[in-house]
Amino acid sequence: MTKRRVVITGLGCVTALAESANELFAALCEGQSGISIIESFDTGGYPVKFGGEIRNFEVTKYVDQRESKRMDRFTQFAMAAAKQAVEDSGLDFSKEDVFRAGVIVGTGIGGLKEIEDQHIKLLNKGPKKVSPFCVPRLMANAASGNIAIAYGLRGPNFCVSSACASGNNAIGEAFNNIVAGRSDIIITGGAEAALTPIGLASFCAARSLSLRNDNPQGASKPFDRDRDGFVLSEGAGVLVLEEESRAKKRGANIYAELLGYSANDDGYHITAPRPNGEGAAAAMELALNDAGVEKDKISYINAHGTSTALNDIAESSAIRFVFGEQAYKIPVSSTKSCLGHLLGASGAVELIICVKAINESTIPPTINLQNIDERCGAKMDFVPLEARETNVNIAMSNSFGFGGHNSCLVVGKI
Repeated sequence: MTKRRVVITGLGCVTALAESANELFAALCEGQSGISIIESFDTGGYPVKFGGEIRNFEVTKYVDQRESKRMDRFTQFAMAAAKQAVEDSGLDFSKEDVFRAGVIVGTGIGGLKEIEDQHIKLLNKGPKKVSPFCVPRLMANAASGNIAIAYGLRGPNFCVSSACASGNNAIGEAFNNIVAGRSDIIITGGAEAALTPIGLASFCAARSLSLRNDNPQGASKPFDRDRDGFVLSEGAGVLVLEEESRAKKRGANIYAELLGYSANDDGYHITAPRPNGEGAAAAMELALNDAGVEKDKISYINAHGTSTALNDIAESSAIRFVFGEQAYKIPVSSTKSCLGHLLGASGAVELIICVKAINESTIPPTINLQNIDERCGAKMDFVPLEARETNVNIAMSNSFGFGGHNSCLVVGKI
């Protein structure tokens, strides 16, 4: 039986750098950074005072004010990105079989701000002051549920939560759902809003974050020997996936084809990857096999590339293991150098970037990369500092998360 093909027809995102896929990609290729000093809460007692904070976000552009107050910030981001993606796709769900259309959106943490706010109320004012909307706002599936309600969709609807692999895993599960014939349309991606007092404090305590308070925009330095940690960010990325023949029949603008997906686990440590990148390598191999793509056909890899020693060394090692000598010819960049780390939203935003790279024939750079860490492969092409115009036929997007989660997507020119 012929495998059902899955195409991408809509893109939407909200990040600290831009609030649309087109604006985001243009800013990335210009080498801009979305990192800044945090203004939403007092960081006086924190060793880290910056992040990828989204400012001047007007949720009422996407959701009416009454409804928005019943949503945590991560759900608001997801709704905004979903509205962009659906509008971009040209879909009119009144003309579609809503039982064949679903929503799968990932998040690593969910409504952290809501938990913080309501816990403060509980302590200061007692249990009767806790909002009845507390659980509906904080639950991880609030994003997918609210998107489905907005469009009246009655197909599969669930949340994937696998730390920083959540967005990739959500998209992969949506892909598998369409390939298996259970659905024809899935709105999918990831959302995160963990740049909060407890979120920042937690990562500070774990000593995971860069301490470059004097140079926030230069703080995220994937694959650089002088990197000192990742930058915590927030946002969302959402894509519309459709079965190819029906998308063509309705005359949709098709950006790219999603070719393959894989997910596995290191089974090693709750926060650290296997040092040799063995799990990540297996995930890349599985994704290539699922896509039916030869290794020499990969034009670009958007790396997980967090700007931490553990990730960068393990991931670059995995790439060399999978691709051999070819690894030194494949452009590999980390757009977290510009955006910081959006945790469970990263994979979705980065797949959008891969799609735009294919359409614009341009690879965004790894900014701030001045001195390649030799442990990451001195001869590897990490696209330092400047974007590169080149034909991109097939791209790979990697996402790895706490818990040992490894995920990989392969996307190609239609």
